Amino acid sequence: MARPDDDVRVKDLWRGLGLPGIVDVHTHFMPERVLAKVWAYFDGVGPLTGRPWPIAYREDEEERVAALRSFGVRAFTSMLYPHKPAMAAWLNAWAADFAARTPDCLRTATFFPEPGAAGYVRQAVESGARVFKCHVQVGGFDPNDPLLDDVWGLLAEAGVPVVTHCGSGPVPGRHTGPEPVRRLLARHPRLRLVVAHMGMPEYGDFLGLAARHPGVHLDTTMAFTDFAEADAPFPAGMRGRLADLGDRVLFGSDFPNIPYSYLEAVEAVARLGLGDAWVRGVLHDNGARLFGLDR
Repeated sequence: MARPDDDVRVKDLWRGLGLPGIVDVHTHFMPERVLAKVWAYFDGVGPLTGRPWPIAYREDEEERVAALRSFGVRAFTSMLYPHKPAMAAWLNAWAADFAARTPDCLRTATFFPEPGAAGYVRQAVESGARVFKCHVQVGGFDPNDPLLDDVWGLLAEAGVPVVTHCGSGPVPGRHTGPEPVRRLLARHPRLRLVVAHMGMPEYGDFLGLAARHPGVHLDTTMAFTDFAEADAPFPAGMRGRLADLGDRVLFGSDFPNIPYSYLEAVEAVARLGLGDAWVRGVLHDNGARLFGLDR
């Protein structure tokens, strides 16, 4: 878990690579009562995963923002997601306010298959949303639901990245896995889709989709860490494919909901042995390019 010198060790790592900091595309900030329910889910997830999932950074909002800044994270997100209708627009309003008072947060929005979804997604895009979160597993919906046709078309046209939890980890959902995403990309090939968690555990399938679709990226959230490797190890034979897609692999941490330190998330990427240039791209440059950040 977290140690007092983790911030120093994280900074030493990215400074040693000549970087100005870290771009973390997968961090969670949301209304406190919603976050409390998320934490309660992880507190009780043991029976589903077969082991406990302690929250490493169970602190108030101000302390969590300060922690990311102490690690040298220069841009992060407020990943939030609805699990039922009539939630998304409210979450988007909260996220807009959070980004307004937290300038290093990339303004984040979300959606759910419901009447009116295209309207509030359009409003979010036009008012400055820079990234969306789609959680197929928690939402329990097919990304190809007809209620989302206009949403995907709008986001593809606008070129706004959508971080999408579509892999079947930590437990499969009715609509998780590569096939729904394959069908989605066939209809919207220009989507900037960021596959969360490297598509864990269907790594190969999602690497294949990224190889065929230049708008598809993958984030490293939880992948390669000792915690994830115990249940869903990334095949060593696929590391060459990771190197080939180096400009479309983005760093994500899942902060604050991780059962280990932020340092572990960063070191897990650095120790893959794919070279300093690849690590520089993942920790900073690829995300900076995707979101148009100045170095």
